[in-house]
Amino acid sequence: MKAKKVLSLTVASAMAAAMLAGCGGSSSSSEAASSAAESTPASSTAESTPAAAGEVYYLNFKPEFDEALQGLAQTYTEKTGVPVKVVTAASGDYATTLNAQMGKDGAPTIYNIGNMSGLKDWDSYALDLSDTPLAGELTTNDFNLYNEAGELKAMGYCYESFGIIVNTKLLADAGHSLDEITNFDSLKAVADDIHARADELGFDAFTSAGLDGSSSWRFSGHLANMPLFYEFRDDGVNEQPATVTGAYLDNFRNIWDLYITDSAADPASLTTATGDQAEAEFGEGKAVFYQNGTWEYANLVTDETKFKMNADDLAMIPIYCGVEGEEKAGLCSGTENCWAVNSQASEEDIQASLDFLYWMVTDADASAVMVEQLGAVPFKSCPASSNKFIVDGNELLSNGNYAVTWAFNYTPNVDSWRSTMVTALAAYSTDPTDANWEQVVSAYVDGWAIEYQTVKG
Repeated sequence: MKAKKVLSLTVASAMAAAMLAGCGGSSSSSEAASSAAESTPASSTAESTPAAAGEVYYLNFKPEFDEALQGLAQTYTEKTGVPVKVVTAASGDYATTLNAQMGKDGAPTIYNIGNMSGLKDWDSYALDLSDTPLAGELTTNDFNLYNEAGELKAMGYCYESFGIIVNTKLLADAGHSLDEITNFDSLKAVADDIHARADELGFDAFTSAGLDGSSSWRFSGHLANMPLFYEFRDDGVNEQPATVTGAYLDNFRNIWDLYITDSAADPASLTTATGDQAEAEFGEGKAVFYQNGTWEYANLVTDETKFKMNADDLAMIPIYCGVEGEEKAGLCSGTENCWAVNSQASEEDIQASLDFLYWMVTDADASAVMVEQLGAVPFKSCPASSNKFIVDGNELLSNGNYAVTWAFNYTPNVDSWRSTMVTALAAYSTDPTDANWEQVVSAYVDGWAIEYQTVKG
């Protein structure tokens, strides 16, 4: 998926989730829900199948997953006799569809909760998945949604990531290796050396940090996620705050200065530098480092593209900016795709739903479909993705690195806030003085408060 589309869908999903309101539905006792959650699924292995009991109604959040999900549902019913109905909401219409369906008899047994705002609305209709075998299959809990009691109410089942893409062949040609880069200081040392020898090497360190509209989202959105993430992590923020402090803006300045200094691009030209330009600089071997996401992989390596890079020459590393402990950082990863199971459904339907989800992530054929369709899928039995960037991200998580989650999902009046940030970054890049950096700080901190008030009134 192209990054701009990802961002627009993320913001739209977040807004939609915030509009959700819990509705009535068919009821069963809390004891029945608890019993279903604690029991072992009949499909305790990928080979075994449960006896036909209960029904599954999956209200799908991802239109692009519909065809494959319908096929999985049909296969599961053929194997087990358990009816599985899949209904896919129209793009941008999930909140309305969920509200309507939850108010009917035979409400969805599996549905999507996109963020903490949505969880607040649907907490009482979401089963605690903490002790289920399904939860035991997770490779990370970083994309799950927990309520105030610490209960796992919605499980992140796929995600996307962004970081710094590296041409490891060029890196080696410059006399360096990925092993050297573990934090901002080591990244800067390598980048400084490459930039200093750019004429000799025939390539530079970073691609252009374009602030044209086709590229600026990489920095006003994705790069700005770094100070937001660490501030929110420190402060325990789990819903949109009215204000931000900018506690980590010096770290943002660290990495931005590196981007605009260790590059062949003139910082004064960045307002017209495009996303395609940066992609071409990287794809044509003119730069070692390129900030982008897992969705960029196909654009670089497939035969249909003009670059046709060798996958073995590519890697993705975290965005380092000088925060203490960042040696254990992972990629910037996030999702609006989290499974919830309807706690108000019958005991049989709850169990059937848990069994179906468990089968999808443990059965060899089903899990292969999950990976093919969704990319990064955080479950132990799922096969590795062919996307090298996803493989790198999963390896970091499996090594115990923390995911730098998508704090930018909380941005108020997102387009306006980012536009102000881009203007300030452009002025600073042309003339990188402390006074101009204060304008970036103002756009970030004061701009957040202004946009929050604009939206909230």
